Amino acid sequence: MVKEKPDLSFWQIWNMCFGFLGIQFGFALQNANVSRIFQTLGAEMDTIPLLWIAGPVTGLIVQPIVGHFSDKTWTRLGRRRPYFLYGAMVTSLALIAMPNAGVLWVAAGMLWIMDAAINVSMEPFRAFVGDNLPKRQQAKGYAMQSFFIGVGAVVASMLPWILAKFGVSNEAPEGMIPDTVRYAFYAGAVVLFAAVGWTVYRSREYSPEQLAEFEAQESGERHHSERREAAAYRRSAFAWLSPGLLASGAIYLWGWDPQLYILSVALTVFGLIQLWVSRGRASGKADNGLSTVMDDLFAMPTPMKQLAVVQFFSWFALFAMWIYTTAAVTSVHFGSSDPSSAAFNEGANWVGVLFAAYNGFSAIAAIVIPVMVRQLGLRMAHLINLLLGAAGLASFLVISDPTLLLVAMVGVGFAWASILSLPYAMLAGCLPAAKMGVYMGIFNFFIVIPQLLAASVLGLILRMGFDNQPIYALAIGAVSLVIAGVAALRVNQNGAALAQSPSVS
Repeated sequence: MVKEKPDLSFWQIWNMCFGFLGIQFGFALQNANVSRIFQTLGAEMDTIPLLWIAGPVTGLIVQPIVGHFSDKTWTRLGRRRPYFLYGAMVTSLALIAMPNAGVLWVAAGMLWIMDAAINVSMEPFRAFVGDNLPKRQQAKGYAMQSFFIGVGAVVASMLPWILAKFGVSNEAPEGMIPDTVRYAFYAGAVVLFAAVGWTVYRSREYSPEQLAEFEAQESGERHHSERREAAAYRRSAFAWLSPGLLASGAIYLWGWDPQLYILSVALTVFGLIQLWVSRGRASGKADNGLSTVMDDLFAMPTPMKQLAVVQFFSWFALFAMWIYTTAAVTSVHFGSSDPSSAAFNEGANWVGVLFAAYNGFSAIAAIVIPVMVRQLGLRMAHLINLLLGAAGLASFLVISDPTLLLVAMVGVGFAWASILSLPYAMLAGCLPAAKMGVYMGIFNFFIVIPQLLAASVLGLILRMGFDNQPIYALAIGAVSLVIAGVAALRVNQNGAALAQSPSVS
């Protein structure tokens, strides 16, 4: 007899989400310190966004691939857990190596490796919730992940500041990374591996056969991808190739900003991928992983398409904040843009405290947001939280006392907690179990694409329109969050899972 997935206890959900504490520990160290490392190693302000493209590019490539293969994996460790473990091993090694990079290109390369490894671990964690929890508990699982993200990032973001308070040197010769940053990264490697190891050891997974039975019980039928015709891919390929090639030619001929190549090359590559899939399909070759992912991309459920707009503007704002907060606070609130000065390093450490603060507030928000959802619904709650985040980013322009920036982080924390839970709660009910991994990877496209856009145009916008003042990147982020909030009101909320409010209790 086919049974429904049983409800899991609080501690079972706790164990299966605990690894996210470690993943976010490494991710938060990266967010709070990578711009600082790049500046210390000699990066110019307008090249920092270009160096940051490691994250979005590796996410764009790795997450759907890992999602596709993890959907089809079954080993002694299970379906998703092998990816948790191996990704954590490589990430931990990269965390140890990165602060020892002596030159800029090595640090940039280590960022690529670190981001690829983090994505190998992170993407299956989202699918893990969908695999193990019944739909009525999925929102609770995503909120638990959001809680651990907040807790892990609080300590990680503050760690250089804490170490400095305990007497660890926060200054270094020109071109050298301070001990506070190096020791923080070493600690991050240990915490990340230990937390992910706990989830691998303490969690179990359903077999593919069990998941198929559960899905049949929940939906009444198995999901099958819509197989897109070769002609449709061919038409779409040229629609993407044409602007990509024309833009690349214009950038070269007229000497436009080289960072714009990120966009033109991305358009071209997406067009070439579709052309390759169309030729394979026209010749009758068997489908492979890439063609399947492309079919799934074009067959996204309607709520997922609507949420793509919300995610796009939300993550554009977040990327602007992660790239430019260090430069903005050190230059405006601490009065120094010299990475070797005491004022700059004091300001950079304070940014770590600010990032810890918004993650701490996000852990509190993960408890408060369910109340908002019950009173206002998912869409309105998400709108309000994003508006709070917009107000927080905008206030950087009017607050002069760096201590008062902690108040701004309240709004950012609510927005961050909401971004990490409510879109997934809105999405959970429309994804089939057999495609959970690949669709979570595809959903990541709409996190990655705005980051690529930010990396390619933010530096240009600041240089041309704002005298290269990084503080205005935060204002642009505030506007982007407002747009995301308004777009959230358009998301179709049909589906039983959407009625569930996230809770960590």
